[in-house]
Amino acid sequence: MAEHISGQEYDYEALPSHYGLGHNMLAGAFAGIAEHSVMYPVDLLKTRMQILHPSASGLYTGLTNAVSTIYRIEGWRTLWKGVSSVIVGAGPAHAVYFGTYELVKDLAGGNVDDGHHPFAAALSGASATIASDALMNPFDVIKQRMQAQGATHKTIAQCARAVYRAEGLQAFYVSYPTTLCMTVPFTATQFVAYESISKVMNPNKEYDPLTHCVAGGLAGAVAAAVTTPLDVIKTLLQTRGITQDPEARTARGLFDAATIIQRKFGWTGFLRGIRPRIISTMPSTAICWTSYEMAKAYFKHQQDET
Repeated sequence: MAEHISGQEYDYEALPSHYGLGHNMLAGAFAGIAEHSVMYPVDLLKTRMQILHPSASGLYTGLTNAVSTIYRIEGWRTLWKGVSSVIVGAGPAHAVYFGTYELVKDLAGGNVDDGHHPFAAALSGASATIASDALMNPFDVIKQRMQAQGATHKTIAQCARAVYRAEGLQAFYVSYPTTLCMTVPFTATQFVAYESISKVMNPNKEYDPLTHCVAGGLAGAVAAAVTTPLDVIKTLLQTRGITQDPEARTARGLFDAATIIQRKFGWTGFLRGIRPRIISTMPSTAICWTSYEMAKAYFKHQQDET
Protein backbone atom coordinates (compact mmCIF):
# COMPACT_ATOMS: atom_id res chain seq x y z
CA MET A 1 0.00 0.00 0.00
CA ALA A 2 1.17 3.47 -0.70
CA GLU A 3 -0.35 6.93 -0.84
CA HIS A 4 0.99 9.67 -3.08
CA ILE A 5 1.71 13.15 -1.73
CA SER A 6 3.82 15.65 -3.69
CA GLY A 7 4.75 12.90 -6.13
CA GLN A 8 6.24 10.64 -3.43
CA GLU A 9 5.04 7.51 -1.72
CA TYR A 10 4.82 6.62 1.95
CA ASP A 11 3.44 3.79 4.03
CA TYR A 12 0.50 5.26 5.93
CA GLU A 13 -0.26 2.60 8.54
CA ALA A 14 2.76 3.18 10.80
CA LEU A 15 4.77 6.33 11.37
CA PRO A 16 8.36 6.19 10.04
CA SER A 17 10.90 4.82 12.50
CA HIS A 18 12.69 8.16 12.86
CA TYR A 19 9.57 9.71 14.35
CA GLY A 20 9.99 7.72 17.56
CA LEU A 21 7.47 7.67 20.40
CA GLY A 22 7.18 11.45 20.63
CA HIS A 23 4.99 11.92 17.57
CA ASN A 24 2.84 8.88 18.39
CA MET A 25 2.31 10.24 21.89
CA LEU A 26 1.46 13.71 20.58
CA ALA A 27 -1.07 12.21 18.18
CA GLY A 28 -2.51 10.15 21.03
CA ALA A 29 -2.82 13.16 23.33
CA PHE A 30 -4.70 15.07 20.63
CA ALA A 31 -7.03 12.11 20.10
CA GLY A 32 -7.69 11.62 23.82
CA ILE A 33 -8.62 15.23 24.55
CA ALA A 34 -10.91 15.37 21.51
CA GLU A 35 -12.60 12.09 22.43
CA HIS A 36 -13.36 12.86 26.07
CA SER A 37 -14.31 16.50 25.67
CA VAL A 38 -16.91 16.05 22.95
CA MET A 39 -18.83 13.22 24.63
CA TYR A 40 -18.44 14.34 28.23
CA PRO A 41 -22.14 15.21 28.90
CA VAL A 42 -23.24 11.69 27.96
CA ASP A 43 -20.55 10.24 30.21
CA LEU A 44 -21.93 12.32 33.08
CA LEU A 45 -25.41 10.88 32.45
CA LYS A 46 -23.95 7.37 32.57
CA THR A 47 -22.34 8.06 35.94
CA ARG A 48 -25.57 9.47 37.38
CA MET A 49 -27.43 6.33 36.26
CA GLN A 50 -24.87 3.98 37.80
CA ILE A 51 -24.04 5.66 41.10
CA LEU A 52 -25.59 4.45 44.36
CA HIS A 53 -27.21 7.51 45.94
CA PRO A 54 -30.49 7.31 47.88
CA SER A 55 -31.50 10.90 47.12
CA ALA A 56 -31.12 10.21 43.41
CA SER A 57 -33.12 6.98 43.42
CA GLY A 58 -35.52 6.97 40.49
CA LEU A 59 -34.27 10.27 39.09
CA TYR A 60 -31.93 8.77 36.53
CA THR A 61 -33.75 5.70 35.24
CA GLY A 62 -33.38 6.63 31.58
CA LEU A 63 -31.61 9.08 29.31
CA THR A 64 -34.62 11.37 28.75
CA ASN A 65 -35.48 11.36 32.44
CA ALA A 66 -31.86 12.03 33.42
CA VAL A 67 -31.50 14.98 31.03
CA SER A 68 -34.78 16.60 32.11
CA THR A 69 -33.91 16.13 35.79
CA ILE A 70 -30.52 17.76 35.45
CA TYR A 71 -31.92 20.64 33.41
CA ARG A 72 -34.79 21.26 35.86
CA ILE A 73 -32.78 21.02 39.09
CA GLU A 74 -29.22 22.01 38.21
CA GLY A 75 -29.15 23.60 34.76
CA TRP A 76 -27.30 22.72 31.54
CA ARG A 77 -23.88 23.74 32.85
CA THR A 78 -23.97 20.73 35.18
CA LEU A 79 -23.46 18.45 32.17
CA TRP A 80 -19.86 19.73 32.01
CA LYS A 81 -18.98 19.44 35.71
CA GLY A 82 -15.58 17.77 36.07
CA VAL A 83 -14.62 18.07 32.40
CA SER A 84 -11.34 19.74 33.39
CA SER A 85 -10.27 16.47 35.02
CA VAL A 86 -10.48 14.47 31.80
CA ILE A 87 -8.86 17.26 29.78
CA VAL A 88 -5.88 17.38 32.15
CA GLY A 89 -5.65 13.61 32.50
CA ALA A 90 -6.65 12.45 29.01
CA GLY A 91 -3.80 14.16 27.19
CA PRO A 92 -0.92 12.47 29.07
CA ALA A 93 -2.85 9.20 29.49
CA HIS A 94 -3.62 8.89 25.78
CA ALA A 95 -0.10 9.92 24.90
CA VAL A 96 1.13 6.96 26.95
CA TYR A 97 -1.69 4.82 25.50
CA PHE A 98 -0.85 5.30 21.83
CA GLY A 99 2.89 5.47 22.42
CA THR A 100 2.74 2.06 24.10
CA TYR A 101 0.37 0.75 21.44
CA GLU A 102 2.70 1.61 18.56
CA LEU A 103 5.80 0.37 20.40
CA VAL A 104 4.33 -3.01 21.39
CA LYS A 105 2.63 -3.47 18.03
CA ASP A 106 5.96 -2.97 16.28
CA LEU A 107 7.78 -5.35 18.68
CA ALA A 108 5.02 -7.96 18.21
CA GLY A 109 5.38 -7.83 14.43
CA GLY A 110 2.16 -5.96 13.71
CA ASN A 111 3.89 -3.62 11.25
CA VAL A 112 5.92 -6.22 9.39
CA ASP A 113 3.77 -6.38 6.27
CA ASP A 114 0.25 -5.70 5.03
CA GLY A 115 -1.13 -8.90 6.58
CA HIS A 116 -3.72 -9.17 9.34
CA HIS A 117 -2.21 -9.39 12.85
CA PRO A 118 -5.00 -9.80 15.45
CA PHE A 119 -2.64 -11.09 18.18
CA ALA A 120 -0.32 -8.11 17.81
CA ALA A 121 -3.32 -5.76 17.87
CA ALA A 122 -4.76 -7.37 21.02
CA LEU A 123 -1.40 -7.47 22.83
CA SER A 124 -0.56 -3.88 21.97
CA GLY A 125 -4.04 -2.73 23.00
CA ALA A 126 -3.89 -4.51 26.35
CA SER A 127 -0.37 -3.22 27.06
CA ALA A 128 -1.42 0.32 26.19
CA THR A 129 -4.36 0.09 28.58
CA ILE A 130 -2.32 -1.12 31.56
CA ALA A 131 0.13 1.75 31.15
CA SER A 132 -2.37 4.54 30.49
CA ASP A 133 -4.89 3.51 33.17
CA ALA A 134 -2.22 3.75 35.86
CA LEU A 135 -1.97 7.43 34.97
CA MET A 136 -5.66 8.09 34.25
CA ASN A 137 -7.32 6.29 37.18
CA PRO A 138 -6.94 9.12 39.73
CA PHE A 139 -8.35 11.63 37.23
CA ASP A 140 -11.27 9.29 36.56
CA VAL A 141 -12.03 9.10 40.29
CA ILE A 142 -11.98 12.91 40.53
CA LYS A 143 -14.19 13.17 37.44
CA GLN A 144 -16.89 10.88 38.84
CA ARG A 145 -16.83 12.57 42.24
CA MET A 146 -17.48 15.90 40.50
CA GLN A 147 -20.17 14.37 38.28
CA ALA A 148 -22.23 13.08 41.22
CA GLN A 149 -25.44 14.83 42.21
CA GLY A 150 -24.82 17.42 44.91
CA ALA A 151 -21.06 17.55 44.37
CA THR A 152 -19.66 20.85 45.67
CA HIS A 153 -16.13 20.64 44.29
CA LYS A 154 -15.28 23.57 42.02
CA THR A 155 -11.84 22.49 40.80
CA ILE A 156 -9.99 19.22 40.31
CA ALA A 157 -7.34 20.28 42.84
CA GLN A 158 -9.99 20.95 45.49
CA CYS A 159 -11.67 17.62 44.80
CA ALA A 160 -8.34 15.74 44.90
CA ARG A 161 -7.42 17.30 48.27
CA ALA A 162 -10.84 16.48 49.73
CA VAL A 163 -10.68 12.85 48.60
CA TYR A 164 -7.12 12.45 49.86
CA ARG A 165 -7.88 13.94 53.30
CA ALA A 166 -11.02 11.85 53.78
CA GLU A 167 -9.98 8.51 52.26
CA GLY A 168 -6.25 8.54 51.65
CA LEU A 169 -4.21 7.72 48.56
CA GLN A 170 -5.88 4.34 48.13
CA ALA A 171 -9.14 6.04 47.11
CA PHE A 172 -7.53 6.98 43.80
CA TYR A 173 -6.57 3.38 43.03
CA VAL A 174 -9.15 1.16 44.75
CA SER A 175 -10.85 0.72 41.38
CA TYR A 176 -7.63 0.20 39.39
CA PRO A 177 -7.76 -3.64 39.38
CA THR A 178 -11.44 -3.50 38.34
CA THR A 179 -10.61 -0.87 35.75
CA LEU A 180 -7.98 -3.17 34.26
CA CYS A 181 -10.39 -6.12 34.33
CA MET A 182 -12.72 -3.96 32.26
CA THR A 183 -10.40 -1.98 30.03
CA VAL A 184 -7.96 -4.74 29.08
CA PRO A 185 -10.68 -6.88 27.42
CA PHE A 186 -12.39 -3.68 26.23
CA THR A 187 -9.26 -2.40 24.55
CA ALA A 188 -8.15 -5.78 23.23
CA THR A 189 -11.64 -6.31 21.75
CA GLN A 190 -11.71 -2.78 20.37
CA PHE A 191 -8.28 -2.98 18.75
CA VAL A 192 -8.95 -6.40 17.18
CA ALA A 193 -12.33 -5.18 15.89
CA TYR A 194 -10.83 -1.93 14.62
CA GLU A 195 -7.98 -3.66 12.81
CA SER A 196 -10.37 -6.28 11.37
CA ILE A 197 -13.02 -3.82 10.21
CA SER A 198 -10.38 -1.49 8.81
CA LYS A 199 -8.81 -4.38 6.91
CA VAL A 200 -12.16 -5.19 5.26
CA MET A 201 -13.14 -1.58 4.54
CA ASN A 202 -9.67 -0.36 3.59
CA PRO A 203 -7.51 -3.31 2.47
CA ASN A 204 -4.83 -0.98 1.07
CA LYS A 205 -4.47 0.76 4.46
CA GLU A 206 -4.70 4.20 2.92
CA TYR A 207 -5.56 7.26 4.96
CA ASP A 208 -9.36 7.30 4.82
CA PRO A 209 -11.22 9.28 7.52
CA LEU A 210 -14.52 7.52 6.79
CA THR A 211 -12.95 4.10 7.37
CA HIS A 212 -11.29 5.19 10.60
CA CYS A 213 -14.52 6.79 11.85
CA VAL A 214 -16.82 3.85 11.06
CA ALA A 215 -14.37 1.16 12.17
CA GLY A 216 -13.61 3.01 15.40
CA GLY A 217 -17.28 3.60 16.20
CA LEU A 218 -18.36 0.00 15.59
CA ALA A 219 -15.41 -1.41 17.50
CA GLY A 220 -16.16 0.87 20.45
CA ALA A 221 -19.86 0.00 20.54
CA VAL A 222 -19.20 -3.74 20.71
CA ALA A 223 -16.52 -3.38 23.38
CA ALA A 224 -18.66 -1.00 25.46
CA ALA A 225 -21.67 -3.32 25.52
CA VAL A 226 -19.60 -6.34 26.54
CA THR A 227 -17.83 -4.57 29.41
CA THR A 228 -20.72 -2.55 30.90
CA PRO A 229 -21.08 -4.83 33.99
CA LEU A 230 -17.49 -4.07 34.99
CA ASP A 231 -18.07 -0.37 34.36
CA VAL A 232 -20.97 -0.43 36.83
CA ILE A 233 -18.71 -2.07 39.43
CA LYS A 234 -15.97 0.49 38.77
CA THR A 235 -18.38 3.38 39.31
CA LEU A 236 -19.49 1.97 42.66
CA LEU A 237 -15.89 1.67 43.85
CA GLN A 238 -14.87 5.12 42.62
CA THR A 239 -17.82 6.83 44.29
CA ARG A 240 -17.98 4.81 47.48
CA GLY A 241 -16.73 7.77 49.53
CA ILE A 242 -19.82 9.87 48.75
CA THR A 243 -22.54 7.22 48.98
CA GLN A 244 -24.84 6.87 51.98
CA ASP A 245 -25.07 3.11 51.50
CA PRO A 246 -23.06 1.52 54.38
CA GLU A 247 -22.19 -1.59 52.36
CA ALA A 248 -20.93 0.38 49.39
CA ARG A 249 -18.76 2.58 51.60
CA THR A 250 -16.84 -0.49 52.82
CA ALA A 251 -16.53 -2.26 49.43
CA ARG A 252 -12.90 -3.30 49.04
CA GLY A 253 -12.81 -4.52 45.49
CA LEU A 254 -14.48 -6.09 42.48
CA PHE A 255 -16.20 -9.00 44.22
CA ASP A 256 -17.54 -6.92 47.11
CA ALA A 257 -18.99 -4.39 44.69
CA ALA A 258 -20.46 -7.07 42.43
CA THR A 259 -22.17 -8.73 45.39
CA ILE A 260 -23.73 -5.44 46.49
CA ILE A 261 -25.02 -4.65 43.02
CA GLN A 262 -26.49 -8.13 42.53
CA ARG A 263 -28.21 -8.07 45.91
CA LYS A 264 -29.72 -4.60 45.47
CA PHE A 265 -30.66 -4.65 41.80
CA GLY A 266 -30.44 -8.25 40.62
CA TRP A 267 -28.55 -9.26 37.50
CA THR A 268 -30.07 -6.39 35.52
CA GLY A 269 -28.20 -4.03 37.84
CA PHE A 270 -25.01 -4.83 35.93
CA LEU A 271 -26.51 -3.25 32.82
CA ARG A 272 -27.29 0.11 34.43
CA GLY A 273 -26.17 2.89 32.13
CA ILE A 274 -25.55 0.60 29.15
CA ARG A 275 -27.36 2.87 26.69
CA PRO A 276 -25.47 6.08 27.49
CA ARG A 277 -22.25 4.04 27.70
CA ILE A 278 -22.71 2.76 24.14
CA ILE A 279 -24.01 6.14 22.93
CA SER A 280 -20.97 7.91 24.37
CA THR A 281 -18.38 5.25 23.51
CA MET A 282 -19.37 4.77 19.88
CA PRO A 283 -18.73 8.37 18.76
CA SER A 284 -15.90 8.70 21.29
CA THR A 285 -13.90 5.88 19.76
CA ALA A 286 -14.80 7.11 16.28
CA ILE A 287 -13.48 10.58 17.18
CA CYS A 288 -10.43 9.10 18.92
CA TRP A 289 -9.34 6.91 16.01
CA THR A 290 -10.14 9.54 13.38
CA SER A 291 -8.19 12.19 15.31
CA TYR A 292 -5.27 9.85 15.90
CA GLU A 293 -5.02 8.74 12.29
CA MET A 294 -5.44 12.34 11.11
CA ALA A 295 -2.58 13.47 13.35
CA LYS A 296 -0.37 10.66 12.02
CA ALA A 297 -1.21 11.61 8.43
CA TYR A 298 -0.45 15.26 9.19
CA PHE A 299 2.99 14.42 10.58
CA LYS A 300 3.78 12.42 7.47
CA HIS A 301 2.53 15.17 5.19
CA GLN A 302 4.74 17.68 6.99
CA GLN A 303 7.73 15.36 6.68
CA ASP A 304 7.11 14.91 2.98
CA GLU A 305 7.10 18.66 2.38
CA THR A 306 10.45 19.25 4.11
